[in-house]
Amino acid sequence: MTGNDPQPVSPQGLDPADARLADELLSIADGAGNRAPITDGDPGFDLARAYRVSAAIRDRRIARGARALGWKIGFTNRTIWDEYDVHAPIFGPVYDTTVARIDGEARCGIAHLMEPRIEPEIVFRIAAPLAPGLSEAELLARIDGVALGFELVQSPYPGWRFQAADTVAAFALHGLLRHRPFVAIAPDTRADWLARLSTFSLTLAKDGVAVDRGHADNVLGGPLSALKALVDGLPDTALAQAIGPGVLVTTGTLTRAFPVAPGETWETRIDGLPLPDIRLEMTV
Repeated sequence: MTGNDPQPVSPQGLDPADARLADELLSIADGAGNRAPITDGDPGFDLARAYRVSAAIRDRRIARGARALGWKIGFTNRTIWDEYDVHAPIFGPVYDTTVARIDGEARCGIAHLMEPRIEPEIVFRIAAPLAPGLSEAELLARIDGVALGFELVQSPYPGWRFQAADTVAAFALHGLLRHRPFVAIAPDTRADWLARLSTFSLTLAKDGVAVDRGHADNVLGGPLSALKALVDGLPDTALAQAIGPGVLVTTGTLTRAFPVAPGETWETRIDGLPLPDIRLEMTV
C-alpha cells in the first residue's frame, strides 16, 4: 500500500458467512447502528477469521471509491488492556474518506460515529519500503515525517464490550483520523528523534481541563515499537500488504480513550517532541 501502488485486493475464498458479516458490519457503520459482539453467538470466531472479514470490508470500501491511505494500530496502550480485555495490538486500514490534515483549530462532525471516543496518537509518514525484522532505528530511517493526531474510534458493540476478534472485524474500531501537518525528520536529527520518541509525554484536556496524561512508554514502549509490531505482524493476516512510500501509520493512543460529544473541545499539550499540538471541537 503506497501512494502510487494499486489498491489492495483480498484473497479469494471468503466464507459466505463471513462475507455476510462484512456486509452487516459495514451497513451498521453506515447507519451508526449497533449489534452484539460476534463472539457472543460464535465463540469460535477467532483473529484469523476477523482479519478476513476486515479485509473484505476494506475491499467493499475501495469498491465504493475510497482509497486506502495507511494503517491504524489499535490497543498498543498497555495501560488500558485490562479495561477492554484486549491484550495485543490490532491493525486496520484508514482511508482518504476518514483521514484529514488540520492546520489549526478545527471542527469535527461525529454524529455518524458509533459511541465515539478520542485518542491522541503519533502519526508517521513512511518514505521507503518497510520489511519485517527491521530495528526501530532502521524503521525511523524510513520515515520522513511525524505528526500529532486524534483518532476518533468507534464501536458497533454497545458499551464497548467485545473480544479482540470482534474489534478486528469491525475495521479495528477506526472512525476518523485528524492530524496536524507532518514535521520533517532531517537525517542529522534522527538520533535525537529516536531518543525523544521513547521519552516524550502528553497531556490530554477537555474544555481546557486536563483529564489524562500519557507517556511514550505506554505505546508498547514507544510509537516506533508500535510501528514495528505492525510491520512484523501484518504479513500474517488477511490484510497483508506492502508498506511503502506515502503510507500513513497512526500508532495508538497515548492516554485512555475518552467518550466525546458535540460541543466539547479536546486538545493536547505535548512535552518532549517538536510537534504542534492539536485542538478539535466536536460537532454533530
